[in-house]
Amino acid sequence: MEASGAPVLSTPAEHIFEAPVPVTQAGSTLSDEQLYVQYEIRRTVNEIRNGKWKRVALQFPDDMLGDAPRVCENLKKDLKSKRKTDAAKAVEGATEGIKKVAIEDEIEVDVARKGDKPCDVEDEEEHLTILGDTSYGACCVDEVAAEHCSAEVVVHYGRSCLSPTARLPVIYVFTTRSLDHESTIATFKATYSDLQEKVVLMADIPFQHHVPELERILKEREGYTNVHATEILHNPSSPLPNRTVPEEISSDPSALASYSIFHISDPPTSLLLTLSSRVSRVHILPTNNTSGNTSPQALQTNTTAALRRRYALLIKVATAPIIGILINTLSVKNYMTALSHCQDLIAAAGKKSYTFVVGKLNAAKIANFSEVEGWVVIGCWESSLIESSDFYRPIVTPFELEMAMTNDKERVWGGEWVSDFGALLARDQAKKAAAAAAGPAAQNEDDTATAAASNANNTSDDDPYANLSSDDEPPEFDLRTGRYVSNSRPMGRPGKASNTSSAGIDNKTADAKQKPSSSLIQRTKGGEIASVNGAASPGAEYLRSKRTWQGLGSDYAIEYERDENGKIRGATMEEGRAGVARGYAVAEDKEG
Repeated sequence: MEASGAPVLSTPAEHIFEAPVPVTQAGSTLSDEQLYVQYEIRRTVNEIRNGKWKRVALQFPDDMLGDAPRVCENLKKDLKSKRKTDAAKAVEGATEGIKKVAIEDEIEVDVARKGDKPCDVEDEEEHLTILGDTSYGACCVDEVAAEHCSAEVVVHYGRSCLSPTARLPVIYVFTTRSLDHESTIATFKATYSDLQEKVVLMADIPFQHHVPELERILKEREGYTNVHATEILHNPSSPLPNRTVPEEISSDPSALASYSIFHISDPPTSLLLTLSSRVSRVHILPTNNTSGNTSPQALQTNTTAALRRRYALLIKVATAPIIGILINTLSVKNYMTALSHCQDLIAAAGKKSYTFVVGKLNAAKIANFSEVEGWVVIGCWESSLIESSDFYRPIVTPFELEMAMTNDKERVWGGEWVSDFGALLARDQAKKAAAAAAGPAAQNEDDTATAAASNANNTSDDDPYANLSSDDEPPEFDLRTGRYVSNSRPMGRPGKASNTSSAGIDNKTADAKQKPSSSLIQRTKGGEIASVNGAASPGAEYLRSKRTWQGLGSDYAIEYERDENGKIRGATMEEGRAGVARGYAVAEDKEG
């Protein structure tokens, strides 16, 4: 029995509670020439040979697995041919070198004898492995699966988030797609009638190779003067993520607000929110036009409703006592630093955090942890934004977590959106560097002033409630419902020790008074929170106080039959059911 195509190796999250209809992928329909162009076989071979990699992982998205066997075979064939050509050139070069030395030394050397190897030639065959399913998302490089086959490099096919990897080098093959230039130009002219308008021409990665030609036509034939064609840049933290920007924006990022964006193909939601908060307008050209010769209409985006929805989730997380941190990547660079940053933010707000690694996210996995009332996803800049309504707990990004953990009086959101956690880490490092650059003298003056104010008012400049226990802090209310939240900060906020020695107070006395306590806040008997290894654990407290089901059979008392001497009497052996699920036969039925 032969399969008509490669199997589907992943299940969409929206099908988790229903049986999905089997989808049969069609086999490869590309000709050999189209395959070489579409998957850039020759460039891939040259990069593998130049990098001297011998174990190569080929990562395909699900919709390209039908072409994977042919791509792999063509790569092997061309690598073998390239290997022979390079070996012949190396032998020829070494032979010429030996002949030259022999002539200079006036020594006759026979270098043409069969079996001689004038130099060491690397002729080891490359080992290629096709990665079927991805650990997280198709846009990310799956270093986990690649390391399982001891790969030295990953060839990533299809569109990518271009997030920097942590361990392995990557060869990106974007698999270009076709685009009708004349139809696109007509749509552009209908959208922007002013030839002087500032427009940034962007495209999804599979269509990016069309951008330079479109820019040339718009400038030379149509007369547009302020059209900027972007180029791919491996930097999600750029003002235009993974794209170059006009020269004036490099010196003044705020100048980007005067530009409009003409984007070819639908962008991811995270990219759309990022662009909408930084530019004047965003128009999207759909690439799935089925209306024949009719030019598609560019649609202007409106992200107001999406931002309101994200802010509602943010406010809900702000009052959550337990926050789960979902690791949605094991390959994006600095993801462990982002994890520490999120843990620090949650601890500073007096909340408890738990870290989870669950692979691909779906509602069923998250529903297993009912004690967690809010989630933050650490992943690539595209996958961190979860827009599905199937999750019954709010799921936010690291940027939204920063906003949620800010005090209600200081939380101001003007519509800015940051999708890449690398930009957040860079901003945090810049703040620390600016504080360090102030110098020790300025720091001592600030510490003295802070200590005096803290002694007088028991407050600090950064947070007036930093040195207060959770019981002494003002009440907190859910801004969505107006209800009082009694357990928003189960861990209590860590206090800040003040440098009171400069104010003439004995160091030991100051340490005793100002040193923050790591122990649990004293509460009334019966209200003490559960602890694990001496550390307070709201998760354990939830299991103890709110989870009533303890497992199968836990609601029945175990009772044994006993004889007259009090010994446990064994159960009588009985014949059970027999047959198939369509109709079981019980022992009594057989006897009857």
